[in-house]
Amino acid sequence: MRLLAAGLACCLMAACAKSPTVAPPPPSTAVQPTAAMEANRRAEASLRRGELDSAAHSYREALRLSLAVEDANGIAANAVNLSIVYQRQGNYTEARAALAPLLERATLAHAPAHRAQAALRRAVLDLEQGRAAEAAEWAGRAAAWCGDPCALAGAIRNVQGQLALQAGRLDEAGAAARSALAASRASAETAEIANAQRLLGMVALAAGDGATAINALNEALVIDRELGISRRIALDLIGLGRASMLRGERDAARTYFARALEVSTADRDAAGAGAARTLLDTLKGQK
Repeated sequence: MRLLAAGLACCLMAACAKSPTVAPPPPSTAVQPTAAMEANRRAEASLRRGELDSAAHSYREALRLSLAVEDANGIAANAVNLSIVYQRQGNYTEARAALAPLLERATLAHAPAHRAQAALRRAVLDLEQGRAAEAAEWAGRAAAWCGDPCALAGAIRNVQGQLALQAGRLDEAGAAARSALAASRASAETAEIANAQRLLGMVALAAGDGATAINALNEALVIDRELGISRRIALDLIGLGRASMLRGERDAARTYFARALEVSTADRDAAGAGAARTLLDTLKGQK
């Protein structure tokens, strides 16, 4: 049971941390300078290579250039992307500060959708650091700013569901996951469909239902492979390993954890590799 509890916390927090993906720069409200576009391209290329310091540098430059011409769309995209990179570096202070142009010191009339996305990012950051009350507040702001219909509805409901799961409110978490799944399917948000399926798997694990967890996590894994999101693939594999443990299938669990370790190592994800290695070591230590 300790292994399962530890795995639940690991998967919950990691899934929250990685739920938003780096957004491509949207069309500008002005003619975006070539320099800002080039900085974006450099950042994306660095991110693909796993060079987070270089990606952060380029996103900072792109944000500076967007601020210099009051390009609201460019400011929004680069602020959010910079926050995501800082989060992946484990620098939460800077991840929050990157969102200030959209939240604390906003001087432009940013579209509500921009502010909703920034608020959702704040919710994710707070949730990963165990600040449940703050995360719930920011998720609520995201929902209010997003309006109806809301393009971020699936993502917001996924975060709210993970908050409920963390608090042990399984019925509420399951309802939020199903709501997120329906909203994400309606808007064809494939990444959030996978997040909702993973959340359903985590809820099933917490309820002791290994079979349902395996079905939901396999659905998430298929999508995450198609999207090529390594960190989420590793989360799915860890969840499947835990579900196998719950069913007494130790060999299958060992295989899933080993695959998660291999994926995380190849992705240069030290935290993910460490989590998978700990689960493997714990499994070896059990009789």
